[in-house]
Formats: sequence, structure tokens, C-alpha cells
Amino acid sequence: MDQAVSVNADRDMPYESEGQRSRWRNWSGFWWLGLCNNFAYVVMLSAAHDILKQQQSHNSTTPTPAPVGNSSRYDCNPVSTAAVLLADILPTLVIKFSAPFFIHQLPYGFRVLVCVATAITSFLMVSFSSTVWMSIWGVIFASVSSGLGELSFLSLTVYFSRDVLAGWGSGTGGAGVAGALLYSGLTQASLSPRDTLLVMLVVPIAMMISYFFLLVFPPTFPQWKCSMAESVRGGDSNNRRPLLGDCDDEDEEWEKSNEEDKATGPLSFIEKLHIMKGLLKFVFPLGVVYFAEYFINQGLLELLYFPQFSLTHAEQYRWYQTLYQVGVLVSRSSLCCVKIRSIWVLALLQFVNAAVLTLAVYFHFLPSAILVFVIVLYEGLLGGAAYVNTFYFISKETGDREREFAMAAASVGDSLGIALSGVAAFPVHRYFCSL
Repeated sequence: MDQAVSVNADRDMPYESEGQRSRWRNWSGFWWLGLCNNFAYVVMLSAAHDILKQQQSHNSTTPTPAPVGNSSRYDCNPVSTAAVLLADILPTLVIKFSAPFFIHQLPYGFRVLVCVATAITSFLMVSFSSTVWMSIWGVIFASVSSGLGELSFLSLTVYFSRDVLAGWGSGTGGAGVAGALLYSGLTQASLSPRDTLLVMLVVPIAMMISYFFLLVFPPTFPQWKCSMAESVRGGDSNNRRPLLGDCDDEDEEWEKSNEEDKATGPLSFIEKLHIMKGLLKFVFPLGVVYFAEYFINQGLLELLYFPQFSLTHAEQYRWYQTLYQVGVLVSRSSLCCVKIRSIWVLALLQFVNAAVLTLAVYFHFLPSAILVFVIVLYEGLLGGAAYVNTFYFISKETGDREREFAMAAASVGDSLGIALSGVAAFPVHRYFCSL
């Protein structure tokens, strides 16, 4: 009998080993997808100061008086880096608002090819740009790639076990560090911004390889077909609480949502609107967090220049962005260690950061860039934690049938906050530069 048990155990071991190998490949695949998807977006923000400076110099064919902004007490570009931020986020916002209602009609494989093509186009256009508007169009293509990719890959996670969310979150954080650090390091090593962007063309190719060759798809996965039935394929429905329910009647709502999960077929338009209403408790605080942090990044950091510091203005700006992304990487990789459901707390702390740095820009009470480095690192920790915990709890608390749509629709929260911060940064930049 003992021998029979041993034989059965030996037979099971290859299957267990193969299952573990598949889970590791899927986690790694989503990590690389997160990194490649956000890479172009991050690089464009890191290059924002250089893009505007470069176009300013290209457009100056004859000596001209210094811009009005340079006569102020701040070292300002004539145009705020928020212009690059808006070009980098508005197309994403449009996609995230509209696509959840029809994106299931496009196969996942086709979406990935579109993401790769638009990312390559963005790097090429910004590299060879000779005008501000050509650069902005390049940034817009990066935004289309990032927005469509985030929407699609978050939806894709429902076909796999829930731990791939941790891989995706960590990878998006890694994109911040890799993109900002590579751009800062290569440009500081005397490589021109144009050549630096051309080197980064390898990243969209890595996205395609990660998706088509690294992920282990379920046999029924609709790779080149429309996703008609919106039911869950991964995750743990036993640990789920109803997204749309009231916490005071949790048991009753849990039973009700179980009955709802028995329904099959695609969600109706009315059902999707109802789900979006239930998502507001997650989406709104996430948007607040991102409004505050991108108001800092694109509205204030350019103005926090310390002339006596060892780094130039452009170098200080690049390393602000890099340290912010380090904080994002750490917190987006923390899901296996700590989970935070109270996103409102993170939103409040991020607003405190924005208020402190706004006062610092006006009153100049920070003695060194070192303190700003510490603050932006902490800012990144808050932002990354808000992102990864929001999608973790949405995945956990949505019903089986609604999860794929909910993951896509909730992605609008951070983009809406970023877009609003870009709009707010323009008058702030103009005000400070006029002093």
C-alpha cells in the first residue's frame, strides 16, 4: 500500500512541477508586460524638460532676448512640462473612458500588436522631431500604446490566477525605474536624447515576446477571437465580497451576488453602468492620489531648482523623476507583504505632500535638493501603493461575471487624476514664472 501511494505521488509530481512552472512564467510574463507597457509613458515624462528645451533651441534661428520666464526668480521653460503630461495622458483617458464598452470585440492578440506598433511610432517621432508639435504627436502615440495596454492587460489578468496582479503591479513600477534611470543615465553619459530614445526601441519588441512566448494561456483563451462571455477564469471566488453591496449586509449581498454570477453571456450596457457606479469607492480616491502626485511631478518639480547644487537644472529634474519611480517600484511590489484597503488615507497623505512642496516653491524654505529627493521618493511610495491595492481589492471583491469589465473600467481613475493635474499645472507654472 505504501508503495502504491509512493507511485501515485511520483505520478503527481510532474503535474505539480509543471503547474508551478506555468505560474512562474505567467507571473514573469505579466511583470515584463507591465514594464514594457509603461516604459514609453515614463520615458516621455522623464524627457519632458529636454523635449521642450530642444524644440526651443531648434526654433531659435537668430539671437533673441531671453524669454519672459527667464526674467523671473525661477528657471522656467516658456511652456510647462504639463504640456507633455497632457499629451501623455489625454489619449489614455479617452481610451479608458470609452473602450470598456466595446473593447471585448477586439481580440487580445490584435490589441497587443497595436500597442507595439504605436510604441515604436512614438519613439521614432520624438527622436526625429524638429518641432514641438511633432514631439507632442510622438508622445500621443506613447499614450495610446500605454492606455490600450493597461486596459487590456488588467482585463487579461482574470484569465490567470490572482497572483499575476502582483507581477503586473511590480512590472509597472519597474518601468518607472528602468525608464527614468536609463534615460537619466544614458543622457548624463553624453548620449544625446535622440540616440537614447532610439536605443529604447527594443522595449516594444520585448513586450511582444513576453506576451506571445512567455505567457501560458488557458486552452480556451480567445487569442484571436472576440471575448463574448465576460466570466472569470482565474482568482478565488470563495474569498470574494460583493463590490456593489453594503458592508452591513455582507452575507445577504454575498448570496445575492452568487445568484447573479449564475447568469451567463456578455454584460448589458445598463449592467456596466451599474458596475461603474460601484467602482467609484475605489476609483475616486485613486484619482485623488494621482492628481496630487502628478501636480507635484509636472507642476512643481521643474520649479524646485537649486543653483548651488552639483547637478544642473535638467539633471535635477531627471533625478526627481527617477527617485519618484523608485518609490513606485517598491510599493507596487509590496502586495505580497502588505495590503491597504483604505486608499483614502493614501490620498490624504499625498495631498499633504503637494501642499508642502507648493509652499516650498513659493517660500524657498528647502535648503537643498536632497530634501526634495526624499519627499519625491515618499510620494512614489504612496502612489504605487494606491494603484496596486486598488486593483487587488477590485479583483477580490467583484463577482465572477463582472470582473473582466471592472478591471478595465477602474483603470480610468488614475488617468483622470493625472489629466486634471496637468490642467491645474498650467496656471500654476504661469503664475510662478511671472514672479
